[in-house]
Order: sequence, then C-alpha cells, then structure tokens
Amino acid sequence: MKTAVAAAGLSSFALLYAPQSVLPQLAAQYHLDPGGASLAVSVATGALAIAVLPIAALSEIVGRRPVILTSVIVSAALALVLPFAPSYGFLLVLRVLQGISIAGFTGVAAAYLVEQLGKTGVAAAVGAMIAGNSVGGMLGRLSAGLSAGPLGYHGALAVAGVLGSIFSLVTVFALPPSAARPSPERTGVLAGIGMAVQKPILLAQYTVALLAMGSFVAVYNAVGFRLTGSPLNLSPAIASLVFLAYAIGSVSSATVGRTVARFGGLRSAVGALLITAAGVLLTLPDSLVLVVLGIVVMTGGFFAAHAVANGWTAAEAPEGARGQASGTYTLTYYLGSSVGGTTGSVIFAHAGWSWLVVAVVCWLAGAAAVVTLTARRR
Repeated sequence: MKTAVAAAGLSSFALLYAPQSVLPQLAAQYHLDPGGASLAVSVATGALAIAVLPIAALSEIVGRRPVILTSVIVSAALALVLPFAPSYGFLLVLRVLQGISIAGFTGVAAAYLVEQLGKTGVAAAVGAMIAGNSVGGMLGRLSAGLSAGPLGYHGALAVAGVLGSIFSLVTVFALPPSAARPSPERTGVLAGIGMAVQKPILLAQYTVALLAMGSFVAVYNAVGFRLTGSPLNLSPAIASLVFLAYAIGSVSSATVGRTVARFGGLRSAVGALLITAAGVLLTLPDSLVLVVLGIVVMTGGFFAAHAVANGWTAAEAPEGARGQASGTYTLTYYLGSSVGGTTGSVIFAHAGWSWLVVAVVCWLAGAAAVVTLTARRR
C-alpha cells in the first residue's frame, strides 16, 4: 500500500508541477510576462481545486481505489499529449484537464489512508505520503528543467510525462482495495460539506492550506526568473537545481509526526510556519548562497506545516464526511496554489522580489495567527 500511494504521489506531483521549471522558456516562446507564464501552473491547480469536492463525493459512492486509479491513468495520458500542444492556449486547456484528473488522487488519498490504517496511524502515514509528493514535485521539476536546454520545453515536458507514466503504472498494479465499502447511502454531498466546515479547527487548517500553499507556489513560480535574471544570471539547467530543495521537504514532512506527538499540533504548525517565513526572508539579498539557503529552509518549513495541517484535518473530520473534509482541505490548498501563485508572480513582475517577500511573509503570519487563535479557543 505504501509503495502504491507513494508512486501515485510521485506521478501526480511530477506531472502537476513540471511546467514550473520551464516558465522562463514559456515566457520567451510566447512573449509572456511572469504572470502570464505562471498560468501554465495556476490553471491546473485551479482546476484541481474546483474538481476536488465533486470527486471526493464521488469516492464516497464508488470507492477510493477506483478514483485514485482513474486519476493516475488519465493524468499520465494527458502528460504524454501535452508536449504536442500546438499553441499556448491549447496547452492551458490540456493543463486544466490534467488538474481535474489529478484531483482524484489528491482529494481522496488522506481519506483512503485513514480507512486503511485508522486515526492513530494517520499522522505518520500522511507525512510519508506528503514526503512522496514532495519527491515527485522535485523529480518533475528537475527532469523538465535539466531537459529544457538540450530538448526545449516540448522535450522537457515529454521527459516529465514519461517519468510520471512509469510511476502511475506502479500504482495501478500495487494499490490494494479500500478497507471501507462504497455506499450510495453515505452522507450527501452538501450535508458532508456542511459537516466538513462546521468545526472551527478544520476551518483553521483550511486557512493554513490556502495561505501557506499560496506563499510557497508564489516563491517557486518567481524563483526561476530571479535566478536566471540579473544579477545572478544562471543558466536554466543550473537554476533548475534549486528544486533539489524539495528533498528537505520530504524529510520534514516524513518526520513531523514525531514533532506533533511531542509538542502537539499547535506548536508544530506555528513553528513550521515561522520557519517557512524565515526562509523566505533569507532570500532578500542578491546572494546566490542566501537565496538557495532560504529556499531550502522555506521548503522544509512549508512541507512540515502542510503535513501537520493535512493530518490534523483527517483526524478531526466527522464520521461520514471524511472524504468531504479531505476534499475541502485539498480545495483550499490548490486554490492557494492557483490564486497565490499567480498573484505572487504578478507582484514580482511589477514590483520586484522584495515586495513578493513582503506579501508572502504577511500571508504566512496570517495563517499562524488563525491557527493559534482557533486552537486556543477549543
């Protein structure tokens, strides 16, 4: 089971974020500013956010496993078509469809793990799943970024598509059936969503997902332009190596379960958000060493915060609405990716890196304040 879920995460996130490392090439090819180029990422994550709740509700009826399998198969097939898109507009349409298909994995994976392992083991399991997701994101970005020089962005996307397809096949053959029986008599969609948003502590986790993910993607959307532009002037291949920072994200998310067990969810969440903000602040000087160090620190803090919030959501979700709670978390997470990512790119394009840092730190501070106030009022 762990191998299959990890492979699904590797495939889904490699395919979802592979275009991020070639945004400067897309901008040059289609005469776009950073905000316009960032749509190659944002339309997929926005479509994912819109689709995730209906798909999570569908999983209550047909079961988690069929939804996850359909997700990895369709998203991989679309990835193999993506390099042949004849125009930027057509590429964006394919990315929308890909985002919808990836919603099948991201929207129900945590609920699937709870049903397989129970509440007591979910924090560690979700942390391990997010570790796999972060490795997938890193591999997708790196494979595309390193291929873009010799192969162009078309070849780079093809390499990422083949990589994602290999991992999707592992999931198809290794994913065990869900322990819970699907039933058309489970909680209805609207009732389930109502249950999923009625607890303030769940609303706090959704806020963390929205603001932290928006901050994270905003920085990563712009960092390629910062590294390849003046005064750092790195080549696209060398600049793409910044995505190796995702390795620290896989470590922090996989080990955060022990931090939660020792210090509790509130301290772990706030500490992770503060570390994320500290990493962003480190990137302010025009120093390659500090920019890279800041990205590493930010990535480790973000994935820890995400693992805490996602596990907290799964554990606090009401019976009968676990799929909707997981889906609502995923909706806000990818809504943050879409809106925050594009907003951050626009801020960077018009005001520069320093103002992007200011915006991101404010978003992270807001997330920390919300989760602190909500948890202390319980």
